[in-house]
Amino acid sequence: MKAFHLGLLLLIAGLQGFAQRICPVIPLPQQALNKKETCTLNGRTLIIARDAIFQSQAIWLQQELQKRFNINTAVGMRGKVFTITLQSNKALTNPEGYTLSMSSTGITISASSPDGAFYGAVTLLQLAGAAKKNDNALVLDCWNIKDEPRYAWRGLMLDESRFFFGKEKVRSLLDWMAFYKLNRFHWHLTDMPGWRLEIKQYPLLTTVGGIGNYHDSKAPATWYSQEDIKEMVAYARQRGITIIPEIDMPGHAGAANRAYPEFDGGGTPKYPSFTFNPGREGTYSYLTNILRETRSLFPSGLIHLGGDEVTFGNKGWDTDSGIVRLMRDQHLNNRKEVEDYFIQRMADSVLAMNSKVMAWDEIATATLPPDKTIVCWWRQEKPENLQMALHKGYAVVLCPRLPFYFDFVQDSTHKIGRRWKDGEMNELRTVYNFSATQLPGIKEHSDRILGVQACMWTETISNSQRLDFMLFPRLAALAETAWIPAGSGDFNQFTSRLSSHLKLYQQNGLYYFDYFHPEKHTETGKAVKDYID
Repeated sequence: MKAFHLGLLLLIAGLQGFAQRICPVIPLPQQALNKKETCTLNGRTLIIARDAIFQSQAIWLQQELQKRFNINTAVGMRGKVFTITLQSNKALTNPEGYTLSMSSTGITISASSPDGAFYGAVTLLQLAGAAKKNDNALVLDCWNIKDEPRYAWRGLMLDESRFFFGKEKVRSLLDWMAFYKLNRFHWHLTDMPGWRLEIKQYPLLTTVGGIGNYHDSKAPATWYSQEDIKEMVAYARQRGITIIPEIDMPGHAGAANRAYPEFDGGGTPKYPSFTFNPGREGTYSYLTNILRETRSLFPSGLIHLGGDEVTFGNKGWDTDSGIVRLMRDQHLNNRKEVEDYFIQRMADSVLAMNSKVMAWDEIATATLPPDKTIVCWWRQEKPENLQMALHKGYAVVLCPRLPFYFDFVQDSTHKIGRRWKDGEMNELRTVYNFSATQLPGIKEHSDRILGVQACMWTETISNSQRLDFMLFPRLAALAETAWIPAGSGDFNQFTSRLSSHLKLYQQNGLYYFDYFHPEKHTETGKAVKDYID
């Protein structure tokens, strides 16, 4: 019996030791070996960018160590003190891959590109967050890590038409995206409630179209100036994030139509002035001019044209003389064909600007260049649109409402936010366990799946606290789902790593949802029943 107890104790100790060797990083690295030694970061630590292309990443790491831990390192070219070295390794074929080698004598981050070096620095930063702090020094466990992402597109969409957060909050969001190695920020800047992007050729878009939001139609006009946009693009780029602007069309055009009603294509009593007018030639010139200024501000080489939910407000197209004439001249049989014609013409404008076209999955029916088109598949109840997009050769980003719409509630006790038809929610576990492998057409066309993206619509969000509550910690689950190999996820192990991240949220003043103690923060906001999908 004593031998049995001894064996049981040894087994428990071994399991505890195994648990302690789980790398405390989100998303979990693909390979991580604990070396059972430590290293120390302090004011004598030197960060070296051995290759000039990594200088920006070295400076970012220095700034973050100072901001987060008050560790004042230096950035230089050589030194005899403990060094963190960023260096090139062309053998790493994935540009976002990296290796992190740590020992008591130094740390080396190797990558083939600045993005890979940045992710190595992020992993080191997370390890520093799990370290012991002695006086003005951090004592880190040493790891040897080799890592790369599963998907090239790891995205988040933020709707600022319905509620405007401003630069400070968006910068904070970009910081957290970088912390979790998310790399695509889809910025929904125009919609019915407000137009948030300065277009100098059409100033009324912001001064008139920028008035109001989803919660208060008379709120003062808010928008981003072109200088603001340039600042945010640069801020994101330093963090490995590409910003993709969305100029929604031909539906969701209410804010623009308030400013320039001559391009209004009508709507319905519920959704007035919902569309741009496809039957007026000036509409195409007007929107092309807008897109040209947009393209000059965002160097991503990609513009999102919206293209969703046009049926909510296009009934008037049946009787508009210009659209009736367009249908006759172009042999278009119905409103859907008019919609596709419009998208194809606007896509031609975008392509002429040396940009690719992105839009929601309604555009799968349009005829567009396969190598220059990206479809956001959002309607999980319409797998046929996913299959259509893949069969046509379009690249696809997976952002189905279930589980990736973060305006859906995340806990059975929550009353504010959306649920699907049978009460389905987007819980943390559901986000984490998402798998693309069971979706129709994926197996045959896996090379066309760019990645995954969560969407934060703001009909039920009217302050930054509510935004935090809906984003965190689901943002962490999204990041791991997008990064780790298919089928390798372990939700229970993920939550064991997540617990320490909740402390980071608290330290940074986030009003997060505590998965482990749901009562900690009460649900904020108010219920809204009547809004567009």
